[in-house]
Amino acid sequence: MTLFVMQSWPHNGFIMQTPIPTLFMRGGTSRGPFFLESDLPASTMARDRVLLAVMGSPDPRQIDGLGGAHPLTSKVGIVRNSEMSGVALDFLFVQLQPNSDVVDTTPNCGNMLAAVVPFALERGLVSPQGETTTLRVLTLNTNMQCDITVHTPHGQVSYDGEARIDGVPGTSAPITINFLDTEGSVCASLLPTGNVRDIINEVEVTCIDNGMPLVLFRAEAVGRTGYESVAELNADTQLKARIERLRIACGHAMGLGDVTSKNYPKMTLVAAPRDGGSLTTRSFIPHVCHDAIGVLAAVTVGTACVLPGSVTEGLAVVAEGQVKNISVEHPTGEFSVELELASTVPHKVVRAALLRTARLIMRGDVMVPSRLLDPHDLPE
Repeated sequence: MTLFVMQSWPHNGFIMQTPIPTLFMRGGTSRGPFFLESDLPASTMARDRVLLAVMGSPDPRQIDGLGGAHPLTSKVGIVRNSEMSGVALDFLFVQLQPNSDVVDTTPNCGNMLAAVVPFALERGLVSPQGETTTLRVLTLNTNMQCDITVHTPHGQVSYDGEARIDGVPGTSAPITINFLDTEGSVCASLLPTGNVRDIINEVEVTCIDNGMPLVLFRAEAVGRTGYESVAELNADTQLKARIERLRIACGHAMGLGDVTSKNYPKMTLVAAPRDGGSLTTRSFIPHVCHDAIGVLAAVTVGTACVLPGSVTEGLAVVAEGQVKNISVEHPTGEFSVELELASTVPHKVVRAALLRTARLIMRGDVMVPSRLLDPHDLPE
């Protein structure tokens, strides 16, 4: 049972702010506050008010909250013990935006997912199992399950190690994520249009969802090389406007309805690899070019690379074999995904595994204005 203590700095006899316990964590190339579900208001409306205040949205600098003025640092994780048989933890990912009051729980986030088990161990939701701890996690956003393994020597989470991921300085302890079922995570199927390749708004695209709804198209199809820097692409207003029109049209074709205010599908320019990888990407999330690429976006790009007829055909460099290591190049390095194909169904991905890292940055209470909290909304 969690008790909300309605105390902080009094003003004229009134309590003005309320503390909520949080751990501020980096997961992969993202970061944000993590909460126990029981520490947040029970109603969705009150919870969203609180999370907007926590992050300081809407405001381009998020100056009045914990947000980092970028979509990758405007994320929240909410965790609880699972009641589903065989599953240890339930995880709800929340995407907020600096300039918007939208609180989106529709998409997945494989980067924040990497911090779920460390958070649960730090908060005592689960116990360590030995030198390593492997727990099954259900992502509530899309009912996707995965097994996550973290290092727990001496009964504590270890954040020190030699694992390195592009987009994060230094090294950390490895965290292994094995996704069990990512096909059609948000859309109705892997190929929601029913085709591996479509022509939409005069652009050849592959609309695909193997963990994250993506629209892949060749950079040359929109007059670019695919090797532009993030700064160049973010300053390219003409390209961004064209991509947004394409995104909205593809959203309807993928059965997602009007995606104008949604964070998906992500738009991904592809080109031939030039640094020894499998494919070069530039990913928009969806209106800002990603400095790297999202975890589940990388899984979905990798899947497109093994599908005959996709827009990656003729560009992607993929070795033979049932287990394939796909190296997805991005602006700050590469992201490797291991895909295992079914032995009986051609080109069907049955397993996706990858390496991430995480770190606990801060523990404590985040303060929110008490006026946002209706006492009837508080957990008992």
